[in-house]
Amino acid sequence: MKIRSVRHNNRKKVFEVGTSTKKLVFPFSKAVPTPTTEDPVTELSVDPEAGREAFTYVLHSGRTGTVHVEQVLEYNQDPKYLRDLLLYRLTLEAQKRVAESPLSKREIVRRLGTSAAQLYRLLDQTNYRKSVDQVLALLQVLNCDVDLVVRTKTA
Repeated sequence: MKIRSVRHNNRKKVFEVGTSTKKLVFPFSKAVPTPTTEDPVTELSVDPEAGREAFTYVLHSGRTGTVHVEQVLEYNQDPKYLRDLLLYRLTLEAQKRVAESPLSKREIVRRLGTSAAQLYRLLDQTNYRKSVDQVLALLQVLNCDVDLVVRTKTA
């Protein structure tokens, strides 16, 4: 996700980040180094060196900080970002289980009822076009139980 604009709001003590689809906030307190009233933000810009996926700020003291768009999405609990994170973790676990499995890849493909190309897409952690269902089916073929635990966040 690309950052289109960024502003700082000293009254609310947040960075206001604009993307193509939404406006998000990121509090000063989560940024390192932290802007304060004694050391305010003097320069702020979208970072072209990071592919417009981060913004950089300079404090009055000369210290600089960079915040990546993933930090902003995680803070705001963006549903698409959280889904992609879950998919990434499940895929890494599936890769590990396939490597440890006594089953051949051809047998895994047969049990999934799919093609070898689809198996390799399922095992590609950079592919986010697959569904969680498909990865869960793969883990089931690999004789794994997947439990989803929902709990209250701790502060």
